[in-house]
Amino acid sequence: MMAWAHGWYGYGPHMGWGFGWLGWLYPFLLLGLLVLGVYLVVRTLAPKREDRALEILRERYARGEIDKETFERLKRDLS
Repeated sequence: MMAWAHGWYGYGPHMGWGFGWLGWLYPFLLLGLLVLGVYLVVRTLAPKREDRALEILRERYARGEIDKETFERLKRDLS
């Protein structure tokens, strides 16, 4: 019973919350993991951005406004 009161289980003044002398890094590790998690969620949920000019060109080709040769030429010009 006295051993627990003196920090033998990693919670005493000598152990730093169970991580030894690296115990002060624990809050920074948690903060870094939280920031990484938020970044990954935002990146996953963000809509994919595609070149609007190429999208319009594809729409015009699909509607038959331009022929295949014109489509290929304009596509090369855009890239």
